[in-house]
Parts: sequence; C-alpha cells; structure tokens
Amino acid sequence: MNVADATRNDPQGDHAMKKILLYEYLSANGNANGCVSEDLRMQGRTMRDAVARDLARCGDVVLTCVAGHDEARDAMPTTLASDWCFAPFAIPPTRFLAAEARRHDAVWVIAPETRGVLGALCDAVDPERWIGCDAATLRIASSKRATARHLALAGIATPRAWSADAPLDVARDASAWVVKPDDGAGCVDTCRFDDYRLAEYAFRRRSAAQERVTLEEWIDGDALSLSLLCSYGHAQLLGINRQHIGIDEGQVSYEGLTANVIPLSDEKATTCRALATRVARALPGLAGFVGIDLVWHPQRGPVVIEINPRVTCAYPALAGSFDVNMAACVTAEHFASVGDVNGRRHAA
Repeated sequence: MNVADATRNDPQGDHAMKKILLYEYLSANGNANGCVSEDLRMQGRTMRDAVARDLARCGDVVLTCVAGHDEARDAMPTTLASDWCFAPFAIPPTRFLAAEARRHDAVWVIAPETRGVLGALCDAVDPERWIGCDAATLRIASSKRATARHLALAGIATPRAWSADAPLDVARDASAWVVKPDDGAGCVDTCRFDDYRLAEYAFRRRSAAQERVTLEEWIDGDALSLSLLCSYGHAQLLGINRQHIGIDEGQVSYEGLTANVIPLSDEKATTCRALATRVARALPGLAGFVGIDLVWHPQRGPVVIEINPRVTCAYPALAGSFDVNMAACVTAEHFASVGDVNGRRHAA
C-alpha cells in the first residue's frame, strides 16, 4: 500500500470496526525476569505511544494498549487507546498474548529479536491476526548471520562474517572487526577490535560461554537506517535516517537517531529505494513497518548490516515529521491481505 492512501482514511467512514491489540514487550514488563535498562523501556514506550497515536486517528479501529506495571492506571491517556490492560506477572507473555489475541481482530507486537522473543510472540498468535512479518521471515531476520547469508545469495552487499568453512583470518584488508550477539538489538554487547586476533579470541571465548555471537568485518562509512512500509515482496521508502553510533574503548553503543537526513529526492535515495526493493524481493515475508540498518561505504556503497522486522525507534521521529498515518497504511494492508486469503479459500 502506498503511504498516500493513509490520507484517504475517513474517520467518519462506514468500515467495520476492527479491534486491535497493541503490545510492546519491554514497556509491558515482558522481560520481568531479566534486566532491562530504563532507557530501553522508555524507548519501547515511545514506540508504543507513537503507533497508538496513529491508530487512534483511524476511524475504524477500537484500540487496546498493554501497559506496564510501573504505569499508573488512572494516568493512561484515553486519547491513545479505547482501553488499556495490564499484563499479569504470573502469566508468560506468550500465554497472555495468545489469550488476548482471541479477543481481538488483530495483534500488533513490538519486541526485540533477542533470544527469539519476537518469534515466540509471533508463534503465539494466529497468523491471520498477526500484523507484520511472517514467522519464516522473522526467523531469518532475527539472526544476523542468517540475514547476511540470505541477502548475499541475492547479490546484496553484507559484511563478511566468520564461519567454520571460511574463517576470516585471511581477510586482512578490513580496517577493524566487530563481535556482537547474533540476535541482539541496539548495539548491546557489541565490541569493535582493530586487531583480528583479539576479535577472534573474544568471539571464541563468548561462543564457549554458550553465547550466540557473530564475528564480522567492521564497515567504515556513514551509519544509516531505512524506514520502509513492506507488503510481501514490495517496499516503499519512507525515510533515510542517520544512526548515531558511539565507540568507547572498543564498546559500541547506540546513541540515537536523526530522521530524514537525506531527502527522498536525493540521488542516494534512488540507490536506497532500489536496495529496499531488492531486500523485499529477497525476503517477501517482510510486512508492515520494517527497518534496514546499513553503512554507506565510500567505495562499496550501501552495505546492509541487519534488518529490523518490526517498528523501530525511527517510527516516532518519522510520525512527527510528516503528515502520513503509517499505522493506517499497515493495518489497511493487513486486513486487505487477510481478506484476499479468505476470499481465495472460499473460492476453492
């Protein structure tokens, strides 16, 4: 669906009302047994509220938002949702979501890929109710190594990564190396090394400790992210954002994002648009709001670092920068695709 279609959303329209559940994992205390920084929890809440704000503008949506236990019930803004619910501590997020999904027409989940969280939540919801990328695509995009291999087979530039059959100790022309969780998000536990031997040692030590880590070349250049609306083989470029990455004694950290740093009329945007199309064709299960992290190398051009198959921190920034209801586009495409599937079943 083209984002221009969002402007056609009629709050007074006679469309059947759709009950949608919006669940953001970190702000809803989904990781209650783990340690989550307040910054990450606030990022989650900001993404949740931005999506909720857009959904609240849709005239055919009855929205339920899931809140965290640290949020006061009487402080929940009615302008964001028709109803608020609180996930109980005693029930695992997957069981809670499975039960709530049956009470709604669709479920929109924002969650990290770390330790298979997003994939597990997807598996807990009936596919026809799940808004976003399908389960098979989530399995690929949740692994940096699997993503790089899949995209490389499609001829898309990705960093060279260590593997047993092609160790990187022969690749001496890289400026540096990076060791990071294979399924991590937000530069957590990501370390940069100028010496390959130190990088390989760190990689083997963390692997021996049963961590799922990857070792790959560090790509020099401008750290960017693409924000897309995807629909099963197609992608529309919404914005090109700059990622602010810090490095302190080898520790890499994510320090925020500036949206729309490159105009969509720029020559670079033409290249990014073509890249987004190739990625969507390589992973046709990408659906809804999707982010692509890349580095624009001076000689190689855009090199894809990872795919975020979900709402990212760019969503709130983009939502405030132009008058397009991205959530309306995503939900309209979801219900249209569900209708197409059901129509084909009845015809058969």
